[in-house]
Amino acid sequence: MMSTPQANILDEEVIAEVEDYMETLVTEDDEPVDNFFSDYQRRLLVDALRCSWQPVDENGAPRNYLAATDVAIYYGLRQLPIVPDMFLCLDREAPEEFWRKGHRSYFTWEYGKAPEVAVEIVSNTEGNETGSKLRDYAVVGIPYYIVFDPGRFLDDEVLRIFKRDAGRYVRYHDCYFPDIGLGVTLWEGSYEGVKPTLWLRWCDEQGNLLQTGVERADLLAAKLRELGVDPDQLYSSKK
Repeated sequence: MMSTPQANILDEEVIAEVEDYMETLVTEDDEPVDNFFSDYQRRLLVDALRCSWQPVDENGAPRNYLAATDVAIYYGLRQLPIVPDMFLCLDREAPEEFWRKGHRSYFTWEYGKAPEVAVEIVSNTEGNETGSKLRDYAVVGIPYYIVFDPGRFLDDEVLRIFKRDAGRYVRYHDCYFPDIGLGVTLWEGSYEGVKPTLWLRWCDEQGNLLQTGVERADLLAAKLRELGVDPDQLYSSKK
């Protein structure tokens, strides 16, 4: 059915109202991260995606994605946002005009959908990751919700994965998300010089880790040495 001129006027009025409302929102509160480990863990998740992951659609064509940390997700007008430690959204890209008010946070009505994955890193007993946040993420419509509790603040369960089903979350007892082409696993090791500890890592269907930029560089250097090439000499020759 064709839209009438009156309908178009109403649409324009609604759009103008939404844009005016968005200008009043606080999209940055300038509060620091809660602890150093969470900061490293967030970077690790995004680092590996950007360096080693290229999702494809059913025809093998590349898919865009947006991975962010500590960015507010607004999911309804005059609703307080929810701010995951990290989220992943397929088929969307980071905005080009970062400083425009409508681009500073993830507004679901602007992007047209909720992210596919939200990750919370438990830092204390006050975050309510398996209580109110669990309900909030379900309302937002995020298909997968991951709670990583390396300090065992909630109980002895380090990793919890939830999948949205009929508007609410149920426990998901797999670590691979076939509709995304990505999985998660626990890994003991060192990242950015931090002494070996337990991390949450992305992996493929076979459980192979998605490598960070440094890990990829180290692997390439090892292969060059196997071929009798000193990567340090290659680097020095380019200076």
